[in-house]
Amino acid sequence: MRFPPRATRIGAAAALLSALLVGGTVAATPAGAAATAVGDICYSALPSQAHDTLDLIEQGGPYPYTQDGTVFQNREGILPSQSSGYYHEYTVITPGSSTRGARRIVTGEENREDYYTADHYASFDLVDHSC
Repeated sequence: MRFPPRATRIGAAAALLSALLVGGTVAATPAGAAATAVGDICYSALPSQAHDTLDLIEQGGPYPYTQDGTVFQNREGILPSQSSGYYHEYTVITPGSSTRGARRIVTGEENREDYYTADHYASFDLVDHSC
């Protein structure tokens, strides 16, 4: 069903007026800027499987999956921008999962720069090894 142009304009104006009266706010994000979702997590708050993964990284392997240790491209743009090859990813085993699951540790070249994600790169927490 098509609406006459006048009805469409009136409906659009009513929707705009309603939004303004409700007082909704709009936050603009510059084009190309990613919403940063990097928090902090204490080492002690990580799941035990993440501790196992960090121990393997410290030892240099062996890793349970061939993808472990590969370059993480940061395509999502959530982690601080670095040159290609700066970040590497490792699987955090998910008990009961027949696949790699969603949990990862992503390391940076800097000393103890470890990020944990439980949601397959949608968000990251910088691991604080002091707590």
